[in-house]
Amino acid sequence: MHRTLSVLLLSALVAATDCLAQAQGAPDEVLAENALVKLTRANYEAELLVRVPPGMRTEFQMSPQRLTLFLNTLLIDKTLAQEARNAGLDRDPEVVQRLQSETERLYAQVMLAKIEADAAAEFDKQSERFVAAARETYLLDKAKYVLPEQVSASHILFETSKAGDDAALARAKEARAKLLAGADFATLAKQVSDDKTAPFNGGALDWFGPGKMDPAFSKAAFDLKKVGDLSEPVKSAFGWHIIRLDGRQAARPMTFEEAQKVIMPEMKARYVQEARNQKLAAITKDPAMKVNQPAVDALVVKAPDIVQPRRPVTH
Repeated sequence: MHRTLSVLLLSALVAATDCLAQAQGAPDEVLAENALVKLTRANYEAELLVRVPPGMRTEFQMSPQRLTLFLNTLLIDKTLAQEARNAGLDRDPEVVQRLQSETERLYAQVMLAKIEADAAAEFDKQSERFVAAARETYLLDKAKYVLPEQVSASHILFETSKAGDDAALARAKEARAKLLAGADFATLAKQVSDDKTAPFNGGALDWFGPGKMDPAFSKAAFDLKKVGDLSEPVKSAFGWHIIRLDGRQAARPMTFEEAQKVIMPEMKARYVQEARNQKLAAITKDPAMKVNQPAVDALVVKAPDIVQPRRPVTH
């Protein structure tokens, strides 16, 4: 029944996106179809909004394997939804009731998202006032706002997934030997690194502090003493690396402009959360609300009396 409900909910969503596309006069390209259903681009885009967080969508869409699996899942769900309707399951009283419940829950989530978005926009409109509050926060506790020690580094990556751990380590040792012999780091990184960004940046990384990288990578980078020093091969979750130290900055107090980038998002998050809390409190404390307490009390299921077994009498 849970599977039936999920495919029927998907069916409802698909139907809504189909209607929207037709109302807007937008052409809706068919991505896949079978004897029962058609999976369109509008269906795909609607499900992408629901299932994949905004910050992950670009990366998600860059993987043909993920997209294929995603589309296969959508086509299966849409087909099952049509089969459920053909079987009359969309008229089953329990399914209808659960669909209504899920619809209510969805509308509640959408409304909360709107409340939060409106609060975030309101915060942004009043940014000057909040910047003044952020400055006051900074001045009252400047010791809290400190930039930790940071390093900048370059690296050459050898993935273990391509030819195995031993082969990747051997490649790393070979690259290190070439660097010690005078090879240019950026040029070598562009030639042999498995990091997809190496052809563009020569293996160079931005400044980073403790805890911002893979633990093994971070420790190796911070352990390097002098600019230009090379690490031994270092294994991280991504493979084997050769790391070069490019710079080091000691810990120092943040300027207000730097601290503002930390304080303002925190203030904004609190502002949005408070707007959400106020809305929920207004509902639960609404003076117009009436509670049928006897009916509520009747919902409580009392535990049955447990009869303790008698112990056998021994003589």
